Amino acid sequence: MTAVYHHNFDRVEDYLHHRSPYLLIDRVISVDSESVVTEKTITGDEYFIPGHFPGVSIFPGAMMQEMSTQSGGVLIAARHNPMERYNTHDPKFNPYALGVLVRVSRAKYLGFARPGDVLRARVVLENRYETVFDFSATLSAGDKVIMKNQFRLANVPTERLYAE
Repeated sequence: MTAVYHHNFDRVEDYLHHRSPYLLIDRVISVDSESVVTEKTITGDEYFIPGHFPGVSIFPGAMMQEMSTQSGGVLIAARHNPMERYNTHDPKFNPYALGVLVRVSRAKYLGFARPGDVLRARVVLENRYETVFDFSATLSAGDKVIMKNQFRLANVPTERLYAE
């Protein structure tokens, strides 16, 4: 089995390859071996909101799923990283692409998030099978749960991302 390295990063961008406008996490609140809590303040300036429901500013459910996925990626990069040196600015540097989405098992939408809301994701690692990670997530706006989901991420060889 591959060695696992723990990383403590200062910025969200140190965990993930995602960048604006697709980076959907503003803050990492906490991260340990089994869970991560992240937040995003919805400004209303996100590029996708005006076209989602014109005239009604609602944060899309697909982006809530992506926020869950990115949060799971933070946990993998921080606590289940197979690389001693990890470079988020040059993905080709890394032998693995961490946290590639391979399955969404369930997603249940229970409410809406709007500009001004702080969207909080709590993602829990349910099972791990070497390079495959099963997660459950709960997203809240204020004290109201607005989404629950389950998904799987995998660490894959980086060259698979660049194969034709």
